[in-house]
This record gives sequence, structure tokens and C-alpha cells, in this order.
Amino acid sequence: MPIALLALAIAAFGIGTTEFVMMGLLPDVASNLHVSISDAGGYISLYAIGVVVGAPLLTIAGMRARRKTMLNSMLVLFTIGNLLSALAPTHGLLLAARFVAGLPHGAFFGIGAVVAASLVATDKRGQAISMMFIGLTVANIVGVPLGTLLGQAMGWRWTFGLVAVIGLVALAAVVTLVPQQPKPTDVSVRGELKAFRRPQVWLAFAIVVFGFAATFSFYTYIKPVLTDISGYTPTAVTLLLALFGVGMTVGTAVGGRLADRAPMRTLYVFLTLLAVALTAFVFASHSAVLAAVNVFLIGAFGFAAIPSIQARILDQAKEAPALGSASIQSTFNIANSLGAYLGGLVLAGGFGLTSPSWVGALLALVGLGFAVVSGQLDRRSRTAQPARATERAEPVAMSEVSG
Repeated sequence: MPIALLALAIAAFGIGTTEFVMMGLLPDVASNLHVSISDAGGYISLYAIGVVVGAPLLTIAGMRARRKTMLNSMLVLFTIGNLLSALAPTHGLLLAARFVAGLPHGAFFGIGAVVAASLVATDKRGQAISMMFIGLTVANIVGVPLGTLLGQAMGWRWTFGLVAVIGLVALAAVVTLVPQQPKPTDVSVRGELKAFRRPQVWLAFAIVVFGFAATFSFYTYIKPVLTDISGYTPTAVTLLLALFGVGMTVGTAVGGRLADRAPMRTLYVFLTLLAVALTAFVFASHSAVLAAVNVFLIGAFGFAAIPSIQARILDQAKEAPALGSASIQSTFNIANSLGAYLGGLVLAGGFGLTSPSWVGALLALVGLGFAVVSGQLDRRSRTAQPARATERAEPVAMSEVSG
């Protein structure tokens, strides 16, 4: 694999760290800025809103720029957003800083996926994309736990200062290692948006919204299940969250290889396995050992489909691969919010701590249903193409006979 993928993975590591580390630091930040935990939840929400807003808008704004230039610009904005987060003196300014930090997230991954795919042969695109996303998953193993410990020991501002430094390292790596990309030609907003007329593009978004909301429904409420039902201490839960990150990393790597061979089959298999693992967790959570195994498996199954869905959107949105890929990142954050919301509803309804896993299993099956519909459309399209070719050939054959 090209060394340039390492630069993209470093950037993904920094982005993944800043996205998830706030969850572990929320009580410390709330106490320091004298706000309630519920108000402090806005630091997570505003980051997600920044991703949803920034992904399409920044991608469209930079559609005529070289892709390497866009990657560099996104990393500069990312670094500024995290530096502002580290220095923010008030609750309102920290909310604004988190929004700024989230803006480049989707655009970077969208453009980065296109660049990663362009660096390798077509039959290795899935692996190349997975190499970049491994940086995001490793952040959950290393970056988030260490960032949380650093923030608890020295103050939360140090954590975001360190993430800003990671942003500078990633910027230097991209500048040095990523080759210059050709400047896009004949691009327009209307042309970019044409790809979104295709049902397959919207089906890909639906697979993400429901398929990945399944994982987030489980992950958002995992701590109380592991402490109150599985019997783990809060410190041990931190290690299990790292185990979830290991599962994400393994799943992304395996999914990248399988995506190059059979992307749709990969989606079918892993969405099915995700539904099974989430259902099993309801029962396995009563055993400390089985709960740990399931945490790993849910992380692996939940993220193994990401390279397939990224490669699929590159195929289905050929006129606008960067915009389509960036929009997928917006959709992931919608999935995050949907999963957390639906999981919270069943908890509030008194259905028990494991009920979000039931919700997750149902969401995974809904995502699988959309994947099956997408696959059926593919098969119909392939069947129709030979028929159209035969229809076009018949007049030619008749003219040859009459001649």
C-alpha cells in the first residue's frame, strides 16, 4: 500500500480522537465551565452538526480546487477548531469551537476516500479506503483513552491542545507524502448534484442511517450495562471500550479486503452478523466473559461494512465522488444521533438497560433490507443491459440482410 495512506490515517486518528474524547471528558469540562451535564452535551451535538453542515458545503466550495489542497485546508481548519477548543474561556465559545472543529470532518474523509482510491488499482480500492479509516478506529483504542487520562490528570484543555498538535503532524504528513492530484475539470454545482438523482445513492445513505444507527444505539449506553449488569468496574469499562476499538480496527481491515471482492455480499453478511451479535448481547451481558466477547464482535461487525459502503458510493456517484463520499460522513452522524435517540427512548420507557441492543438489532435488519433492495436494483440493471444491447443490434442485422 502507498505510504501516502499513512498520512491520511494520521489525520483520521486525530479526527477520531477529537470526535469521541469529549464523551469521556464531559463531567470535567462541565465542572470547569460551571454548566450542567445536559448543557455540556451540546459540545458533542455541535460537533456532529458541524460534520453534517460542513461535509456537503465545504466539498462543494472546494470542488474546483486540487484535492490535496482541499485536504490541507481541512486539516488547517481542524487544527484551528481544536486550538480554539483548548483556549475557549466560556461555554458559548467552546460550543462555537466544537462546531468549527466538526466542519472539516466529513469533507476530509470524503475527499480522502477519493484520493486513497486513486492511489491504488481498482481491485484494491476497499483496502486503501480501509487503511485511512483504520486511523479512526485506532483513535478509539489509543487516542480516546489516553486523551481522557490526560484531561483528567492535567485538565481537559491539554487534551484538545494535544489534538491540535496531531493536526499539525497530519498536515505535515499530507504535504510531504500525498502526491499532487490533478485539478478537477468541467465541474459545476448542478453537475455534482446530478448524482443524487439516482435511487442507488439514496439507498446507500439509507443503509448507513439504519445499519450504523444500530451500532450507536448499543455504544451510547454501553457503560451502565457493563457496570450494572456485567459487573465491571468503571476502570475495567475503559479497557472494554478499547476492546470495542480493537474490534472496529479488525473489522475495518477485514472489511476492506472483502469489499474489493464482493461489496454487496460483504454488506449482507456483516449487517446480518451485527443484528445477531446485538441480539446475543442482551443475554451475554449477564456474563462478564461473554459480554467482553460480544463488545469486540459488535465493534468488528459494525465497522466491517464501512469500506464497502464507501466504495459503493464512489461507484454510484461517479460524477461527484467527493461530494457523495463526504455526504456519507454526514449520514454517519445522523446515524449516531438516531441510534442514541431511539436507544434513549426505550430506556426512558422502562424497558431495561439492554433494550438499546434490541433496538440496534432491529435497525441493523432495516439497514439489511435497504441493502437487499439495492442489490436487487443492481441485478435488474445488469439484466436490462444485454437486452438493450440486443435491441440496438437488431436493426443493424436487418440492414445487412436487406443489403
